[in-house]
Amino acid sequence: MLTHQFNPYSACTSILIGKNATADGSTMIGRNEDSKAAWAKKFVVHPHAEFDAPQTFQSHDQDHPFTMTLPKIRAKYTATPEWTPKFGLFEEDGINEHGVAMSATESAYCNARVLAADPYVQDGIGEEAMVTVTLPYITSAREGVERLGKIIETHGTYETNGILFSDTDEVWYMETGAGHYWVAQRIPDDAYAVVANQLAIQEVDYADHENFLYAKGIRDFVVNNQLASMANGLNFRDVFGTADLSDQHYNTPRVWYGQKYFTPEIEQDPESFDLPFIQRANRLIHIDEAQHYLASHYEGTPFDPVGGGTDAEKHTYRPISLAKTQESHVLQLRPDKPAGVRGIHWLAMGVAAESVYVPFYANVDTTPAAYQLATEKYDDQSAYWIYKLAGVLVDAHYHDLHALLNEVQKETTIKLGHHLIMTDQAIANTPAAELSAKLTQANEQAAKIALTAMQNLSAELITKSTDFSPLNYETDLNL
Repeated sequence: MLTHQFNPYSACTSILIGKNATADGSTMIGRNEDSKAAWAKKFVVHPHAEFDAPQTFQSHDQDHPFTMTLPKIRAKYTATPEWTPKFGLFEEDGINEHGVAMSATESAYCNARVLAADPYVQDGIGEEAMVTVTLPYITSAREGVERLGKIIETHGTYETNGILFSDTDEVWYMETGAGHYWVAQRIPDDAYAVVANQLAIQEVDYADHENFLYAKGIRDFVVNNQLASMANGLNFRDVFGTADLSDQHYNTPRVWYGQKYFTPEIEQDPESFDLPFIQRANRLIHIDEAQHYLASHYEGTPFDPVGGGTDAEKHTYRPISLAKTQESHVLQLRPDKPAGVRGIHWLAMGVAAESVYVPFYANVDTTPAAYQLATEKYDDQSAYWIYKLAGVLVDAHYHDLHALLNEVQKETTIKLGHHLIMTDQAIANTPAAELSAKLTQANEQAAKIALTAMQNLSAELITKSTDFSPLNYETDLNL
């Protein structure tokens, strides 16, 4: 994610997993939305709506006044917008009523020679609008790529991004380059990909329309501007992307760690510019393993910021989960479930390493009240701030208190997993007309489990922290 002009160094980490690479046959896309350490998020659901005339989208971002016409029919979809629309909506991630998931965006960078040939368009589309103008109007992952691609070709874009799409059958990763160009690759069903703020797609096969999509005229653009000969095809990463010293410390190590976790038998350099985009795991991947990666910070290596390495080692690479994460999500689509219960919007508010992933059914009428409340400053009724408080309290005395956090995370994750299993069983024969209400109630219960656990944890952390004051002194209890 690259949001708000006052925070130019924000970034995200993404994961995409094909249906035959997961333990239960589901597709998964996930991402850490990273921007500011205190920038609250909501979790909402927009109802299905049908209008008499086409609607108009107008960006709230005054620096990028993007506008476009929208269809008359808008599908229901979940989203995680920001506490204020002042700088844009930034709805970021969600699942719609047709069982399509979208996460946007993974911020990336385009090199100067490409931008010289096709500069950014200041009133084009950016991250803040992409979910809002795309997800409610698509019925498949492929259709999502095609719709957003057409918008970019028509209106242009003012930044470089990676966008994730999935349905129960396909997972797609799309990347924009320069003002009007883009490519997209289907993640093979037996593979996964992890992405970290670099253009990642490598060789584009123009003849393989089942697995690659791309902007009209991109081949001529590359050749006419002498960006590459195209004799051996197009390597999008090499031609459009960057490869500099900051990439080696900020970006590539996160990809290295993800591939080390899922494919440990392959030895690779964390600073290599040749890490593959598509990779195969040495096992079938479970939902908690996808979440574990997004919540990780180089555990088991000298580069863990809270580990046992030297001070220099601990600050060598930017970790996956960090204080500037606003929320982390994994969007899971389960083909073995009835259509109304396939979509699970796993959501960890705040820093994933210090939060819990709550399984929210996407086919609901509304979201829990605490998740709809997002404020600029701390509010003890806001889900975002409830999770952030626990993390801040742990951070103050990390090595004394993180074991307690880990214990609560484990216990809560078990309860939430059991709740999901029992709910799936309980609603198996629920009539379609009653299903959304049942799932809405189940989401309320899941939120209560997680929020109560975090509130109780914070109370215990505050109590334990009282004896860590620098004004403390060993005193005779009789005095």
